[in-house]
This record gives sequence, C-alpha cells and structure tokens, in this order.
Amino acid sequence: MPGHARQLPLWLKLLFTVWILFWAPAYAVMLGAQNYFWLCNLASFLILIGLWMENRLLLSMQWLAVLLVGLFWALDVGVAWLAGFHPIGGTEYMFDPEHPPLARVLSLYHLVLPFVAGFAILRLGYESRALIWQTLLTWVVIPLTFLFTEAERNINWVQGPFGMQQDILPLPVYLALLMLVWPLVLYLPVHGLMRFFQQREKRR
Repeated sequence: MPGHARQLPLWLKLLFTVWILFWAPAYAVMLGAQNYFWLCNLASFLILIGLWMENRLLLSMQWLAVLLVGLFWALDVGVAWLAGFHPIGGTEYMFDPEHPPLARVLSLYHLVLPFVAGFAILRLGYESRALIWQTLLTWVVIPLTFLFTEAERNINWVQGPFGMQQDILPLPVYLALLMLVWPLVLYLPVHGLMRFFQQREKRR
C-alpha cells in the first residue's frame, strides 16, 4: 500500500464510481453489452478497480491504453467538427443522427480517461511492466472480440482498420497484424516517454 502522501483522493474514487454506475448500464441499454469489448471501454472498468486498489500496475496499463487513443479520438472528432472530414476515422458515429444522442455525449469519456489515469500515475508513479501486461491483455481481448461480437460492429477494428471493412489480407493474417500494430503504435510510444521521464528523474 502506498504511503499516505501518495494515496489517491477519495473524491476521485467516488466521482469515478458514480460515473461508471451511470455510464455502464446506459451503454448496455443503448448499445448492448458487446460494446464493453472495446479496449477503451474495458479500460474504464480497470481504471475503477485500479483507483480503489491504488494498483500502480493496473493504472499504468490503462494509461498506455487510453492516452493516445484519447488524443486521436479528440483529433478526429475535432477536425470533423471544424472542417467536416475525419483525418483518422472511427468517430463517424459522433455525427450520425441515428446513433443515440446520449451515447454520443457519454462517448466524451474518451477525453476524461487520460486525465484520470494520468493523475493516478502522477501520484503513484509509472510501473514499467505495464507495457508487457497491457500487450498481453490486448492479445487476449482482440481474439475474444472477433469470436464474440458481431462482425458489422467492427469492435476493436477486428474486421478492418479505422472502422472500415478490409478484404485485402486473409482474416487470420490481418488479426495477427492488428495484435502486433496495436501495442507498437499505441502503447510503446507512451511507455518510451514514461521511461524517459523516469530515467531523467533518476539522474537528478
């Protein structure tokens, strides 16, 4: 257990708990339980556990999972809102009038999770084993997503990148490539940045 000065504030734990108690059932009703297979949605539950346990490894794993995803999500939505096109893709649902309005509002959690996880890491410190464990978690979730979610929903982009279907590569090859690219593109840069800061602190 971390020392008193490093503990996370109770208000953060309670506020995030209230959020999950509202967000999770609302998403299940509007979008179905399959939506929880999204790695960013799974991160919400794992951050909640990590906050209450003050588990540095679990929170570090989710810091890797949400930072760049949140930034890319914000970039895609922001550019689409201002300029009318999606530079990355995958957030078209935010402008789809048939998508439940409340679900679109609740999806703004993509902007919040990096702040929550980042604050926790600032207080507790970054655990360097997070890269390995978050990669392993991703390698479990992606095949499960393929097996247990509807193909047309393309959750975690298991049917094609950027929310689109792909038919260039055989599906097993594409899934293997996805499992490789996801950690390399989304997790490794954040891990490298955190290790850089850790090494700089040690040299002081």
